[in-house]
Amino acid sequence: MKFYKYTGLGNDFVLIDNLRSNVHIDGSLARTMCDRNFGIGADGILLASPSESCDIKMEIINSDGSIAEMCGNASRCFAKFCYEKKLVEKESFTVETLAGTIAPRLNIEDGAVKEVTVDMGMPKFGSKDIPFKVDLDKVVDYPIRVDGKEYLITSMFMGVPHTVVFTDSIEDEKVISEGRKIEVSDYFPRKTNVNFVSIINRNEIILRTWERGAGYTMACGTGSCAAVVAGIVSGRLGSIVKVHLRGGDLTVEWKAGEHVQMTGEAKEVFTGEYEV
Repeated sequence: MKFYKYTGLGNDFVLIDNLRSNVHIDGSLARTMCDRNFGIGADGILLASPSESCDIKMEIINSDGSIAEMCGNASRCFAKFCYEKKLVEKESFTVETLAGTIAPRLNIEDGAVKEVTVDMGMPKFGSKDIPFKVDLDKVVDYPIRVDGKEYLITSMFMGVPHTVVFTDSIEDEKVISEGRKIEVSDYFPRKTNVNFVSIINRNEIILRTWERGAGYTMACGTGSCAAVVAGIVSGRLGSIVKVHLRGGDLTVEWKAGEHVQMTGEAKEVFTGEYEV
């Protein structure tokens, strides 16, 4: 099975052309392929499959074998892959995901994709959309208590469930130890991604994300969008924000009532063949 390894700011993925619908990867195989000691090593697997409603379909399997509805960094890698491997021959196209349709736009230089802007759709704040166990129209600056500690959270559905915690300082140990507890807490029936955000100014933040199904990753695109949206709805941030992640920077733009726009790089790392 031929594969391509891509990275979006350190959030890495194995991409496979499945337009013939001949590739079948279950949770066990995904875990083996994503293993960094015994496999290819990745945060997830992306299948480029046929779509009846869009130009192409993106199927995402997390490194723990679970299925993901959407992923921001994956969407940029996927768009670059589809264009440069000629699976889609348009600089702007539609992608079917389990979270709905996304629309990447490519910045092309010398025939290669330099940056990708992805229309990430509208954030949904209602408890039923996230989902969140307390029935609220908006989960904004809401207090929760997990493992004896109180957090003021803003949660939303940004293609996948996301929870944002604003904090003065971010340490790796905190992200890992507290993120994994919030992810599986009773407040979130389908678990949640957990974003710890430190604000530099109204147009610049530092973000660290504990990802549902993948753990502590180098970057998170949907998490970047969720963090910026949370900052805007709570009055902390302006409408265009640079997000500093462990693996690099993204730019996120959002105005209430409009779709979230995310812009950043994606890179091909290597290709190979995996023996199934």
